[in-house]
Amino acid sequence: MYDLLMRFPFLGWVFLCVFVQLAGFNQFINARSVDLVYAIHIVMQLSTIAFMLLAAAAVLARTRPSTKASGLEPRISALIGSFLIYGIALYPRRDLSVSLEAISTVLTMIGNIAAVAALYQLGRSFSIMAETRRLVITGPYRFVRHPLYLAEEIAMVGVFMQFASVWTALLLLVQIAFQLRRMHNEELVLAASFPEYDAYRRSTARLIPGIY
Repeated sequence: MYDLLMRFPFLGWVFLCVFVQLAGFNQFINARSVDLVYAIHIVMQLSTIAFMLLAAAAVLARTRPSTKASGLEPRISALIGSFLIYGIALYPRRDLSVSLEAISTVLTMIGNIAAVAALYQLGRSFSIMAETRRLVITGPYRFVRHPLYLAEEIAMVGVFMQFASVWTALLLLVQIAFQLRRMHNEELVLAASFPEYDAYRRSTARLIPGIY
């Protein structure tokens, strides 16, 4: 019952974000002339909405966790890492050149599409908190241990470009720090739950093959 009840705050947040995205999408298609940037932006918006809806479906369908991280810190890190970055929208948007706007949109689109692929692979194992359900090492997880986080950060760099300032840069750095802490917490739980995880961790990069 507790696991079921804990799904509703996340689902409410997702559906609110989807509503806001759809409203912005409707304004955008009515305000812009059709060109390459327009087409890229449409794909970016649709991929964002698809990711949010897929996340909601994964939360609804997910199984009960077999193991959870103990203590308060993993939960705080998970929540801050997941939601702090949305505060970036409280800052004024910058006027970008056409080329920078295109780069920002492409990064956001690539990140969102990659996030959809990683989330699809996770399926019913998706979770905000550091929990285990099954060990996923297929799809993008063959190449890096945390492809969903990597995809999200690529998208957030694109978003950050639209709101770039000293304060939003600080916000992004804090969010990245908590995401790294989330990875650490998740790896501890996975290693405790799956004996084969140690071999997978030694042979697979955390985020960037050959670098980190």
